[in-house]
Amino acid sequence: MSVPATVVTPPSVTELDIVIPTIRNLDFLEQWRPFFQPYHLIIVQDGDPSKKIRVPEGYDYELYNRNDIDQMLGPKSSCISFKDGACRCFGFLVSKKKYIFTIDDDCFVAKDPSGQEINALAQHLHNFLTPATPFFFNTLYDPYREGADFVRGYPFSLREGVTTAISHGLWLNIPDYDAPTQLVKPRERNTRYVDAVMTIPKGTLFPMCAMNLAFDRELIGPAMYFGLMGDGQPIGRYDDMWAGWCAKVTCDHLGLGVKTGLPYISHSKASNPFVNLQKEFKGLFWQEEIIPFFQNLTLPKECTTAQKCYIELSKLVKEKLVPIDPYFEKLSDAMVTWIDAWNEFNPSINGAATVKV
Repeated sequence: MSVPATVVTPPSVTELDIVIPTIRNLDFLEQWRPFFQPYHLIIVQDGDPSKKIRVPEGYDYELYNRNDIDQMLGPKSSCISFKDGACRCFGFLVSKKKYIFTIDDDCFVAKDPSGQEINALAQHLHNFLTPATPFFFNTLYDPYREGADFVRGYPFSLREGVTTAISHGLWLNIPDYDAPTQLVKPRERNTRYVDAVMTIPKGTLFPMCAMNLAFDRELIGPAMYFGLMGDGQPIGRYDDMWAGWCAKVTCDHLGLGVKTGLPYISHSKASNPFVNLQKEFKGLFWQEEIIPFFQNLTLPKECTTAQKCYIELSKLVKEKLVPIDPYFEKLSDAMVTWIDAWNEFNPSINGAATVKV
């Protein structure tokens, strides 16, 4: 049963960390204070490590810059991107909580059509606490919501659903468009609030956006690697796309669910489309070959954890994608390094999230 996000019980402070990548003062946290202040923040400072980042008083947080990342990971720090939002995955690595919520610093509290402020954390938790239904689509969307159910013809054998591993929220105001679409529609704003949550079907990929994203770190954390992007790399702004493709095929293989829809946040700042085009240029071509790669791959049944799935994915990337560009050999190696780092920092949950395939 679902109720509006504004009255859903928020997650326990012992269960969730909020991860924020940034290059600037975090004044945006003032608006989020009623919802975020009880939680622990992991702030990953990108860019110049000598710059002082101001965090509003009253927040409990850790802040890591590039010097910290290099010191803590040593040679393995090569897998953490620099001068790109992909650096946020370092926060996923060092967290010790069950759930991660990650948000960008230009995102603010949205309001639902009644004018109520939306508690994004509470809705994400609600998405986790109700099952996902990836094996058969329900035309009333979320069957566990108040006023809905499984429709006639939905198999009873599938109504139990599966565990939800990823909750992908959306955004009002400035849409998450690629550079060509930004250039064609520079003034377009998303004002359409769709009051729905749905499970993304098994075998269907989606463009994951990290501006408003939560996931079960114990179940899918090892697959939430945001790749090599930004400084020194031939591509940017595909960090969350890459993580989304890898995580989705891993969830499909392990029998876990991915939801999208509520909650909404308000995205306030449009990035420069000309700068974005420079970053995205190769990806706009590469994605036409990368997406069929993910659509057609098969993971062996021996892959019963996210770690094992990700190592197998790294092998397939090296085998199938290197002909597109030598960059993918470097990315494949970084995927292995990421899992090595994950296992080093998370020995207690290494292999714990085993799923019968």
